[in-house]
Amino acid sequence: MVDKLIEKIIAMQNPTCVGLDTDFGYLPDEMKNDVTDFEGVAKHITEFNKNIIDAVCDIVPSVKVQIAYYEMYGEYGVKAFNDTVNYAKNKGLIVIADCKRNDIGSTASCYAKAYLGATEVGGKNLNAFKADMLTVNGYLGSDGIEPFVKEIKQHDKSIFVLVKTSNPSSGEFQNLKLGSGEYVYEHMGKLVEKWGADTVGKYGYSEVGAVVGATHPEEAEHLRNLLKTTFFLIPGYGAQGGSAQMLKVCFDKRGLGGVVNSSRGIICAYKNAAYSGMGYAAAARAACMDMQKDLSTVIGKLGR
Repeated sequence: MVDKLIEKIIAMQNPTCVGLDTDFGYLPDEMKNDVTDFEGVAKHITEFNKNIIDAVCDIVPSVKVQIAYYEMYGEYGVKAFNDTVNYAKNKGLIVIADCKRNDIGSTASCYAKAYLGATEVGGKNLNAFKADMLTVNGYLGSDGIEPFVKEIKQHDKSIFVLVKTSNPSSGEFQNLKLGSGEYVYEHMGKLVEKWGADTVGKYGYSEVGAVVGATHPEEAEHLRNLLKTTFFLIPGYGAQGGSAQMLKVCFDKRGLGGVVNSSRGIICAYKNAAYSGMGYAAAARAACMDMQKDLSTVIGKLGR
């Protein structure tokens, strides 16, 4: 699946991932009026997401759907999550389910089947959520990752393991030094490289990627030099403070090696004075185009 994402990135010359982290509060006022229950919330979030997907699907290769923004609206929110995933896939986008799942043994296997594989019921293999990629938390160790790796091998899917996250306090744990002299994030990165070693595709990247935040360029550069076959999901651009210049270090000499997520900067672009007078979908498209120009100025031609 990473090869498919890279091919779309090269074809569109755009390493952008649109984060559909859609809080009901982000919607225009006219979509929120008279809504008094979760069912109404979910209906309008789904409409909002579909219109943004329609506006950007021909210029961006991927979307990331953060499940927390849907779970807080209960069963209707989970349906909106699923409807958004399916709609994006039908529009040809690579879909990353941002769920940061992890556990061990059989429980991890259940998560893996839910988002990456299939569950057997009555002699049939049924898909719960048809995502292409999933974010996972690897800090429970190898037995919490192996079930996910098993599913991605069987179903041509991918995962992104948390390595160096974009939040300000990530260093409280991830930047601790081990007895070996390695930082925790560095050791995790090496494990990610190991977990994906036998899934490397034609562009030199494996199906086990890493989440590496744009807001920590020094660590990101170190990880890019260290992890030669690990593809990066790069959060932190835009609203979180990461710039194109900061995340340049995440890419290889071909301009490949990562996809850059922006959530509020795109789905809330209509609130930005720079896009004044535009509807939310048109503003999202314009923001994606501006992001692509910003990234290309720094990264250059992709696949060169």
